[in-house]
Order: sequence, then C-alpha cells, then structure tokens
Amino acid sequence: MKWLVIIILAGALGMLFVQYLSVHPLQMSFYLIATCFIIVVLIWVLKIGFKRTSLFVATLLSLGVFIAGDLLMIKIILAREDPRPVPILTREPGDPGLGHTAIIYFTHGEPETYYPLGWINQFNEFDEQGIDFVPMIARPFFFNTLRNKYLEVGKSNHRSVHFQMLEKLEEAFRAQGDATTKFYISFLDDNPRPDTAAIQALNEGASRIIVSEVFLTISNHTAEGEDQIKKLNIEETFGIPVEFTGPLYDSQTLMSMFVLRANANIGDTDKSKVGILLVGHGQPDEWDVEWPTETEQELGFRYGVLDLLAADGYQPDNLSLAWMDFKYPKPEEKVEDFLQNGIEKLLFYSAAISADSIHSQYDIPKLVYKAEYPEGFPVINLGAWNDDPVVIQAIKEKIDALMH
Repeated sequence: MKWLVIIILAGALGMLFVQYLSVHPLQMSFYLIATCFIIVVLIWVLKIGFKRTSLFVATLLSLGVFIAGDLLMIKIILAREDPRPVPILTREPGDPGLGHTAIIYFTHGEPETYYPLGWINQFNEFDEQGIDFVPMIARPFFFNTLRNKYLEVGKSNHRSVHFQMLEKLEEAFRAQGDATTKFYISFLDDNPRPDTAAIQALNEGASRIIVSEVFLTISNHTAEGEDQIKKLNIEETFGIPVEFTGPLYDSQTLMSMFVLRANANIGDTDKSKVGILLVGHGQPDEWDVEWPTETEQELGFRYGVLDLLAADGYQPDNLSLAWMDFKYPKPEEKVEDFLQNGIEKLLFYSAAISADSIHSQYDIPKLVYKAEYPEGFPVINLGAWNDDPVVIQAIKEKIDALMH
C-alpha cells in the first residue's frame, strides 16, 4: 500500500508542479499551495514508511514517477486545441452580397495578459518539423519565464495598439470619401481568428474581401492565416474575390518611418555621433529551408532602412542589425562596437515587430541594456512600428494597390 501511495503522490506532484509553472497568475497561489502540500506529504510518507535500502529505492521511484507525471501534464497542455470560437456562416451559397468591400486586418496577435496559446502552437510546430527548441521537460520553465515577463511589464500592449492602428486606417479611408468599406481585425494568436473575421464579413454582405497582412515577411505565420481563410472556399462558394496584400517588407514608406522617427528623437546630437540598431526577430536555421523568404525579406528590409539612414546623414559605421533569437550578432555585441566608435547616443528599434509586444516591451530592451554603458549614457527605445501615421500610410498603400 505504501508503494502505491508514493506513486500516486509523486505523479500528482509532477502534474501539479507543471501546472504551477504554466497557469495564469491568478491561479498560481492555488497550485503553489497544492504543490507544497503534496511535497510535505510525500516526504512524510517516505520518512515514516521506508528505511535504508527501501528508502533509497522509494526515493528513486518517486523521482521517476514525478518526471512521468511532469511529462504527462506537459503533453496534456501541448495537446490543448485552439479554443477560439468560429461563428456559423449564415450566408447562402451564390449570394453576391451587398456590394461593399471588407478589409480584414490580419496580424500576429498576442494576448494582453499571460496565456500561452501562441507558444503551445509554436512548440507543436517545432516538434512536427523536428526543430530542437527547448526540451519537452523544460517547457514549463519556459512558460514560467513568459509569465514572469508579463508580470514585470504589466501587460502586452500588442492587442490594444493594433485596434488603434485599425481605427486610424479606417479614418484614412473615410477621410478620402470612402464611406462603404468595412473593416475587421483578426489575429493569428489572439481573438478573433482570420477565418472568424472572414465569416463575419461574409455574413454582413461583403462582395469583395481584401486581407491586409500586417507582417514584415512572408512566413509560416502569414501562411497559417491565409490557409484559414482559403479553407472557407469563399470564391468558389460565393463567387466573390479574396485578395491578400502581402507583407510590408518591400514598403519604401515603412522604411522611411525609421528615418523620420530617428530624426525626431536625436535631439541636438550630431548624426555622426548617433548609433542606430535595428533588432530583428530571427528564426531557426531549419525554418530558413522551408521559409527562406522570412530571413531574406527581413534582412532586405532592414538593409534598406540602413541605406536610407546613411543617405540622411547618419554614419554607416554606427548603423547595424542584430537579432533577438536564433541568429547572430546579438544586440549587446553591436552596441559595444558602437561605443568603441565614440557614439554619444543610442537609438534602437524592434524592427520586425508590428506593435508593442512582450518582445519589444521586454525581450529586446533587455538584450540591448546588457551592454556596458558609461554612466548616464542616453539609450532610447524607439520600439515597434505602432500606430505611427507613416505606418498607417504604408498599410493603406498595400490595400490601395489592390482596390484601384
């Protein structure tokens, strides 16, 4: 009986521990208390129920069962299906609609508060493609780290900023006299999904759909959203066109935003003494085989920005790229190169991030601030793209290219 008890306790401990590391912050206390209680009971049972050799064997057995319970709960978490609701399509086949165009604003998405759906999907995709990224048993600690980032920054502004961007995009259309086009927001990793937005547009009588892809590059992310919409068979069922703008890697307008924002933030510092770092996201080398466009387009875009900055009077030796994940150089290395060049101010961008997110609010700044700066050295975070008027113009230009 005592052997069965320690097996049950150790297995439960493994499962509770994983839940403690991965649940929403409001549930942390419950799982911490439950985990500590099971630890105390397990130690008590081991102490009073086993001696010498049997205690050693029971301890090893407990450890093995703990790991098994840990792995089982991880698999349960990773097996969670996407819970986001998809509405019923009520429009009848062949219905041509009411004559207006629907713009589906599609971007990555990130929940305001900690919810690891996006990373659950990402881990599953890595596993399917054989990409070695965070061993299975260590993933709860990854979730815990992500949760701690949310707790430190308070919340992700990603969702709210994209709503502001969509509002400004609609205002731009209304300002030029367009009173009929309807706008719908959608996210890859948040609510509503791209197919949800498309169904809503269809149910409200759209006769044409344009998907505005607010991403920097063509990647698995854009492909997933496109696939969701294409599975609805809209053109075949209703005879109305569905068009995709493509991402913004080739937008000269978006590139110009970086120059304008830099000029607005250098103060009275001479351009030759300003260091500017464009930090990209980065993807695994294995992804470069399947999605070579992502790295190629991100590099091409950022080099285009550097060319514009140099043409505007910034010193080429003080302009550079860095990567947040997977690739090199890292921000710290490039910043230290700039400091050796004698720069007097540093500006940095989360160059591939469309709107404030954990990456731009926490990850990239932390990497940049790792460098050793002179006391009081000015470091200015120019952030993600956000709702800058030039960004809105760049998005609108992509849509206009399809509408006219």
